[in-house]
Amino acid sequence: MKKVLINFAHPARSHSKINSALRAAVQDIKGVTINDLYAQYPDFMIDTEREQVLCETHDVIIFQHPLYWYSTPAIIKEWMDLVLEHGWAYGTTGKALEGKIFLQALSGGGDADTYQREGLNRFTIEELTSPMQATANLCCLRWLPPFTVLGAHRGLPHAEIEAHAEDYRRVVLALKNSTLDLDIAGKFPFVNSDLNAIIKGHN
Repeated sequence: MKKVLINFAHPARSHSKINSALRAAVQDIKGVTINDLYAQYPDFMIDTEREQVLCETHDVIIFQHPLYWYSTPAIIKEWMDLVLEHGWAYGTTGKALEGKIFLQALSGGGDADTYQREGLNRFTIEELTSPMQATANLCCLRWLPPFTVLGAHRGLPHAEIEAHAEDYRRVVLALKNSTLDLDIAGKFPFVNSDLNAIIKGHN
């Protein structure tokens, strides 16, 4: 069984139905650690040693967050600036994260058609998340396409939010149980594009 670390980052969680539902769907899973970055570090004074130990003791690292200005909330950038040290996360001797699985779980305000080159936002989710993919590559992490929920600004129906939450739970359980086919998942734009195709036994 793999241990899963979820670095949760939402500066206004009380206003987020989607991220609250996703978090609630996985917080009772044994072997899953939810590390709420804004709650842990309201002053942004990140404990680098603590965060590195968390990463070292987990096999899967997930960053769950809303898409803020086509990127991550600020605390994730601060986390990366401080935690991903040369000689630990990358470089000749920086092998602490090698082989671990990396996943973003993100929500976006626009619908899927707005995240296209011809759409309102002009860029795809794959293009907008390319810095995270590059970071995973540098740190020798096994990158997966993001778990993506779009259309937040139009107010998703409760049933649709719950369906996304159940899908998130399925993904986290499959990662924990090593029943998610990483090679097949990597061929989709989002890890939740077709769960039946990537989860062995469709658990």
